[in-house]
Amino acid sequence: MKNEKLCRSKSYRKKLKTFSKNLSIFEVSFQKNEFMTQTSLKKFMYLSIAAAIATILLKFYAFWLTGSMGFFSDALESFVNLAGAVVALIMLIVSAKPADKEHEFGHSKAEYFSSAIEGTLILLAALSIIWSAIPRLFHPKPLENINIGLLFSVGASLINLVVAVVLIKNGKKSNSIVLEADGKHLMTDVWTSAGVIAAILIVKITGIYILDPIIAMLVAINIIYTGYRLISRSANGLMDASISEDALKKISAYLDSFKDEKIEYHSLMTRQAGQRMFISVHLLVPGNWTVQKGHDYADKIEQFIESMFDVPVTVSTHIEPIEDPASMNDIGIYRKK
Repeated sequence: MKNEKLCRSKSYRKKLKTFSKNLSIFEVSFQKNEFMTQTSLKKFMYLSIAAAIATILLKFYAFWLTGSMGFFSDALESFVNLAGAVVALIMLIVSAKPADKEHEFGHSKAEYFSSAIEGTLILLAALSIIWSAIPRLFHPKPLENINIGLLFSVGASLINLVVAVVLIKNGKKSNSIVLEADGKHLMTDVWTSAGVIAAILIVKITGIYILDPIIAMLVAINIIYTGYRLISRSANGLMDASISEDALKKISAYLDSFKDEKIEYHSLMTRQAGQRMFISVHLLVPGNWTVQKGHDYADKIEQFIESMFDVPVTVSTHIEPIEDPASMNDIGIYRKK
């Protein structure tokens, strides 16, 4: 029994020593990654703004050449892309600000306002498209210079496609709702443009000009759905939604590995605030541990969980004696009486 305790003590000290050795590396790496992430995200938003300006010019020129309401609806959505990208950049700058006395948990939730504003702008654009298309339903007009108009529209769509793929990929990688939302919006624009281009070709072949305003209204309905999804996701984030299922499983698997050392846990609660993850957990340790030993063990667990992810993570632990039944009274946000 004495030898078993001695082995456990040596194992414990060995783990602490290993953690301590890597602690400074984790801290420097984490701070560097966080700085690099914010810098990279801003770079992507500048790319999005540049793409929006380029596509606005191309699409409105296509509308000016042809007089097509389909091209007009497509061009108007690019204006929304530009406004959304500018707002996203502003919110990204705000979310990168360090915590202060008035915002002690940081400003990371500012990202959710970006996608909510972008979703609202999309809805307004959709209503404008429908309003402009209705008169053409009753008074269809022939289209002009269709071939050249299609060429400019295809060029704009290719720009959006490349930028959308870049934004979505890096948004998922950095867990940034700003980048992902902007990328998905651009991808929706690509599919919208593809539909418009295909429909304009049909108009050219058949000469049925009433299809042009119908196309524009279908585009409007499609982007209404996109706007709804963006607003819905923002609302979910502002309501403190949990972190992803994969991230939660990763944390649970790590904490489960301590059961052999008679260390258990409960009340694992998480929330996502922009890029930052907040994780809270109660650690159940032997009651005969000293405060110092419990604190050191919890501190190392917190640091290790933070090092498991490439995004900012804040971990809070609460130590409780595993033998005391009262330790089970505070599982979740409500304490049992």
